[in-house]
This record gives sequence, structure tokens and C-alpha cells, in this order.
Amino acid sequence: MKGIITDEVFDFLKSIERNNEREWFNHNKKSFKNAEKQVKDFCEQVFELLSQHDKLDSYKLFRIYRDVRFSKNKAPYKTHFGCSFKREHPGLRGGYYVHIQPGKSFIAVGFWEPNSADLKRIRQELDYEAVELRRILSHDKLSSVWGSLKGEQLKTAPRDFPKDHPDLDLIRYKQYLLIKEFTDEEAMKSSFAADVSETIRAARPFLNWMSNALTTNLDGESIL
Repeated sequence: MKGIITDEVFDFLKSIERNNEREWFNHNKKSFKNAEKQVKDFCEQVFELLSQHDKLDSYKLFRIYRDVRFSKNKAPYKTHFGCSFKREHPGLRGGYYVHIQPGKSFIAVGFWEPNSADLKRIRQELDYEAVELRRILSHDKLSSVWGSLKGEQLKTAPRDFPKDHPDLDLIRYKQYLLIKEFTDEEAMKSSFAADVSETIRAARPFLNWMSNALTTNLDGESIL
């Protein structure tokens, strides 16, 4: 059935992890194409479901080929499939990512590598008032699905912020992410595309807060 990930995908990924070389890959190109087609159909289904309650520009299924030019790891192929979903710009900020890998599947939403201007603006908003974001992150409808905020953090306060700032725990983030893991069995359920869509929907208040901050100035006026 279209849009469902089967054990064929996980079997291929397990095999390429054991045989990450071009000769093996070329001999098993058909298996790769079949697995890739399943994941692509799944991502299309997720895109359609997300579009029913969100505004998206596009989605992208990442290639399996690794860029090894500047990496010590010269294995030519990834051992996972990844797909990103881009929200409608400029009004909606943040993105979605689905990662399919044996024993390590997850979905993530938020801001993986915010540029310096966006990161500064988020921190300014938190400096002004962080109560609303704390309320959103602690609300049962979000926390019961996603848990706590994730992402890399500075060890100390960013420049121009005092080390004793009451909201430093939020301000020192360099990434603002929500991440939810899934088992292989959960990823192979016929409802997985719908589960991903509804899980992402639960994060909407977090994304709305971020979008509002990034599309207004310090006076709360729209900059679009």
C-alpha cells in the first residue's frame, strides 16, 4: 500500500550498514530503488496530511550519497533516509524532519541551524518575556508528546546577556528543537504517516510562538 514503510526499507538499511561500499551498492541497486520509492511515497503522504492543517512550501527527500570530501568517514552511503518539510515563508518559520533508520528513527521540528539574526531575535524575545514559551513547552498537550526542549546550548551566557539572567536556561540554546523517537515497529504501522502528522500538529503552539517572534520587531510590529 502506498505511503507505508515496510521491513524492506529497514532490511536494506541494515544491509548497507554492513556493506557500505560501491560494489555492493551497485549490485543491490534494485533493493535501494524499492526502499527509496517506499520512503518517497511515505513522505508525499506526510506532506499531504500536514497540508491539511499547515501551510507548506515543499518537501525534500535527501540523497543517500554522502559528501565525503571533508569527512574522516569515507563510507560513500548514508545508513538512513531523511526527509525535510519546509513551511510557507516568510510568515511561517521552523521546519520538520523525518529520519528513518533501524533502531534510531525520529521526527524533529523547530530550528536546527538558525542564522545569527534569527537566533538574536529569539533571544531578544526571551529576554523581554519568556513566560509564554515556558507555558507552551510545559503544557500537557505538547510535553506529553514531545517531552522537553532539545538542542545544543552555550555553556554560559551569550554576549550582551547577564550570567544571572532568570531565563538563561532558554536564552543559551543555539538550537530550538523538539524531537520524538519511534521504534521500527511504530514506523512500519499503516498509521505512521498520520501519526507523524498529528505529532507535528501538537508542536504548533511552539512554532507559532517562534514564528511570531521572527516576523515582528521588538515593539511587536510586523516586519513582513
